[in-house]
Amino acid sequence: MTLDVRAAPLFTAVLLASCGILVINFGIRASFGLFQIPIAEQFGWPRADFSLAIAVQNLAWGVGQPIFGAIAERFGDKKAIILGAIVYALGLVLSASAVTPGAHQFLNILIGFGIAGTGFGVILAIVGRAASPEHRSLALGVATGVGSGGQVIGPLLAEHLLSFMPWSSVFLVFAGLILATLLLLPFLKGDVHPAPLPGEAGMGAIVGQAVRDPSFILIFIGFFSCGYQLGFITAHFPAFITEVCAPIAPGSLLSVMGITTTTALGALSIALIGVANIVGTITAGALGKHFRKKYLLAQIYAARTIVAAAFILTPMTPATVVIFSLIMGALWLATVPLTSGLVAQIWGLRYMGTLYGLVFLSHQIGAFIGVWLGGRLYDLYGDYNLVWWIGVGVGAFSALVHLPIRERPSMLATA
Repeated sequence: MTLDVRAAPLFTAVLLASCGILVINFGIRASFGLFQIPIAEQFGWPRADFSLAIAVQNLAWGVGQPIFGAIAERFGDKKAIILGAIVYALGLVLSASAVTPGAHQFLNILIGFGIAGTGFGVILAIVGRAASPEHRSLALGVATGVGSGGQVIGPLLAEHLLSFMPWSSVFLVFAGLILATLLLLPFLKGDVHPAPLPGEAGMGAIVGQAVRDPSFILIFIGFFSCGYQLGFITAHFPAFITEVCAPIAPGSLLSVMGITTTTALGALSIALIGVANIVGTITAGALGKHFRKKYLLAQIYAARTIVAAAFILTPMTPATVVIFSLIMGALWLATVPLTSGLVAQIWGLRYMGTLYGLVFLSHQIGAFIGVWLGGRLYDLYGDYNLVWWIGVGVGAFSALVHLPIRERPSMLATA
């Protein structure tokens, strides 16, 4: 018996299970910035060494995304997720015993591929196919927002675990958590990808048409700044706060909450970004049902540019960190349901995983540069000011390049 997904409600077992996988995936990934200082201090490395490992992870994630999207579309979603979870856990386990920068950088290739196999590219394609047309944009927003709620849990869990166990043991705990996501696979229905019907365009034709389409190129280029900003902030913001922020005043609200050090504030900042991101991403998905996605994306990138510029021009205090985290969090992954929805709208759902994976590669190239450049410029100049201003510039550029995108469905996808 075949389920008529067109009549499916918004909150289905597929959507809830997808959110669960993304929560754990994203929670682990978002916590890596908290390992910057412990690992650098244990081995006496400059900041750039572990930053490069995180940068390699982001780049491998981007390269792996279209690969795992194609694996899912060729062999089935569940097989792609199982492979991704195993590779992810293996990278974490081996990294726990790595003692050289080169080893961490190499093993983060495995972690990056594991993130790709259990992350947005594969999971959002599942959600997009399972959702009814009227719910699709909102369902993608819910999956992105709730799934990325792992950013709330992951850094706080990592900070708590680091208070009584070494970073290597935390990696082993995280490996167990990512393997636990496999328990949710039975709830992911609709794993069959039928062969194209006679006369229907295949993957090669759709992908070939997309990569020659100026709108695809503009989406690809525009997603770069999202990766740059998110990669840099996730990897370096906790350390930045620890070193630059003014002390937390005794008796302040943060102090009453138990946040008494700038290190704890750094973990809280990533968690606050995650909380605000849930609201912002679901809102963006809902707005995508009613307004043109390219204009919403342009507005999000413009708002990020203004917020980042204002933050770096203002002396950093605990209050400015909290305000920045909440505002930036509301804009954090609001681009994802709109970008993935735009891909589905123009080029169809059948090969959405592969096409979104290709677009996401640009995001992760940006993340690689943001993470690596943050560490490199910090070691050269002793601060993060220049890398922040580069982020402001690329954000403004992304706001502009989305405006000429043509949102109408392509001829092959329509056929």
